[in-house]
Amino acid sequence: MNYRMVGKTIPAVEVQLNQGETMFSQSGGMAWQSDGIEMSTNTRGGVLKGLGRMFAGESMFIAHYQAVRDNAFIGFASTVPGSIVPVDVGKNNGLIIQKGAFLCAENSVQLETVFTKKFSAGFFGGEGFILQQLQGNGMAFLEIDGDVEQRDLQPGEVLKVDTGNVAAFSPSVSYEIETVKGMGNILFGGEGLFLTKLTGPGKVILQTMNFAEFAGHIAARIPSNG
Repeated sequence: MNYRMVGKTIPAVEVQLNQGETMFSQSGGMAWQSDGIEMSTNTRGGVLKGLGRMFAGESMFIAHYQAVRDNAFIGFASTVPGSIVPVDVGKNNGLIIQKGAFLCAENSVQLETVFTKKFSAGFFGGEGFILQQLQGNGMAFLEIDGDVEQRDLQPGEVLKVDTGNVAAFSPSVSYEIETVKGMGNILFGGEGLFLTKLTGPGKVILQTMNFAEFAGHIAARIPSNG
């Protein structure tokens, strides 16, 4: 499978497919396509898996795009300013991603719903109790808010990240939440009560922008009618 990145501010990925090859994405993820692409939509794995995706903040339905001739192409665009990260899922032994990070993938990749291991991580982590996991073999593409920073943590190496800036991490990475120390830091530090603590080994993908927080800043500056 060949692909190319398009654009910088709100990027897209264009994938070239030969006959029989299939890509899938969340419903509404396709931006453009050539002739020779057939679309079908289903829950990909049944109603329960579709409901799991809904709880993770994604669409219940998955759109599949299959090439019926060689050299067909299809583009998938991000929805906010940011980056698109290609991931070889099999080479990375899978990846756990935050809600909203999945853009599209080859049909050989499985997209599963997973629960955070600790109640505190789900309750205070900023991404809810439910995350998603990519498994199998093939290429997947992640939608990242802002720019991307990738780190390979060594065994026992710790990285502390502000809530909402964790985009994805290897299943081997330990994910938990710790409280910011010091009442002054909590009240005046501007970083909130909690940080995400990631402990290696494994890959971590960070994003420089938390879009929900960014949207909140914009909403606060919109004059009210009252």
